[in-house]
Amino acid sequence: MKTIKYIMMLFITSLALNSVAASIEKSIEARQSYMKLYAFNLGIAGDMAKGKSEYNAEQAKNAAKNLLSLAMMNNAAMWPEGSSNQDEEGKGITRAKPALWSTYPEVINKHKNLVTALERFSLLAGDGIESLQKGMKSVGRGCGGCHKQFRAKNK
Repeated sequence: MKTIKYIMMLFITSLALNSVAASIEKSIEARQSYMKLYAFNLGIAGDMAKGKSEYNAEQAKNAAKNLLSLAMMNNAAMWPEGSSNQDEEGKGITRAKPALWSTYPEVINKHKNLVTALERFSLLAGDGIESLQKGMKSVGRGCGGCHKQFRAKNK
């Protein structure tokens, strides 16, 4: 009888751990999709700013508004602690460094800087190529605030 109880406890524990792992995997998947949306919209504006595509005020303004909408989204559920998936060598399926979760108040301040840059950018992006280029620099600094400190480099 004790053996059956022990096996049942192991089974229940295993289910709980698998559920946590699945939840973290879903969070990581959502976070990566979220970042792809950022990259898509940054690509539209960035290509115009670099002269790779023709400047289009409406498209620039829409991309900037999309970026601001993404930044304003509550995405806390995408960042559960332990979802860095980084081992001691920084390898894993994400590039998020574990330090992200130990310096959380700093991350919030960096995010506020990004939101401020995107608010300005959404107002300026449709006002000509020079305004778009200037705004892209501020947005790049805003993104870099977290990425330089809390994201591992591609290997």
